[in-house]
Amino acid sequence: MSRDQRRLILVIVLLAVAVGAMLLISQRNRLGVGSAGGYEFVADVDNWQRTDRERAVTSPYNFNLGSDLNQLPMQIGDWTGTDEPQTNLEVFILLEPEQYIQRIYRLPDGRFVWLSLIGSRKSKSFHSPQICYDTDGWKTEASSVPVALAQGEIYALQLMAKKSFGANDTAEHLVTYFYLWPSYARNAQDGMVLLKVTSPLHGTQEDTVALQNDFLRLLFTSARS
Repeated sequence: MSRDQRRLILVIVLLAVAVGAMLLISQRNRLGVGSAGGYEFVADVDNWQRTDRERAVTSPYNFNLGSDLNQLPMQIGDWTGTDEPQTNLEVFILLEPEQYIQRIYRLPDGRFVWLSLIGSRKSKSFHSPQICYDTDGWKTEASSVPVALAQGEIYALQLMAKKSFGANDTAEHLVTYFYLWPSYARNAQDGMVLLKVTSPLHGTQEDTVALQNDFLRLLFTSARS
């Protein structure tokens, strides 16, 4: 075999490897949309950098910013939702969200959670809820926690916030949140959605965690690395 032939074979092999790598990256970036299993998104606990808690999650609902987030049903399992419009205009002035959804979902026994969805293509639209609580004088503790789904688990940031308004008046909130993208590429032009579930304590903190997790399991059915 001549030197030119060996060079040609080497070039062909290198091109084949490059094409294969591009196909793998393209396949990894591609998520199922509207398939029989539902819509698929990438979820992570950090919106600035990719973490080892990043997961591809499946939902029966479309959380893509290109869709109307208001289409999320008011009835989800045993939970009944009502809109709670944001009345603080500073939120819209400072964050400039493309979509902002805020609802209360209640169970027949009276327990409830607030669901917030903030969708935007601008980084200024997103910040940790801990900043707001700390600024308003709440004492907070944050951690990253897994939420077991029917298949796999999704990771979320969990915030425990507490504030005393007097000798016998103390408020406690549990906040669970994470970020959603339509693909692994996490391109800003495709948009991002912050999904946040908040509630006062219903019983113990463990009881409230279980309640929120039950609600999240209705929104997301499976997760994979």
